[in-house]
Amino acid sequence: EVQLVESGGGLVHPGGSLRLSCAASGFSFSSSSMSWVRQAPGKGLEWISLIMAGGGTIRYADSVKGRFTISRDNAKNTLYLQMDSLKPEDTATYYCANAPRYDYWGQGTQVTVSS
Repeated sequence: EVQLVESGGGLVHPGGSLRLSCAASGFSFSSSSMSWVRQAPGKGLEWISLIMAGGGTIRYADSVKGRFTISRDNAKNTLYLQMDSLKPEDTATYYCANAPRYDYWGQGTQVTVSS
């Protein structure tokens, strides 16, 4: 059974940091490109970052470039998202998913940025 379990969300003040994790099982994580996707309240899904299987190719949406850092540990089957300089508009539920098919999704972790 494929499982993606996100964790690390929470409430943080503007300018603060959080580190999200996504623990993967049931598929070949080390061979899979992975993405982070978020959904703000009342809005659609927004792709924010991609990391290729080997970690050598990384992409970011303009909205998070320079503030967020995606990484992975294939030995631990875990994907990470380091989020710095958080803004209120980063408030959303954050999901990890396999790319490019996006047929495996986690349950999401809530990030709220508020003073």
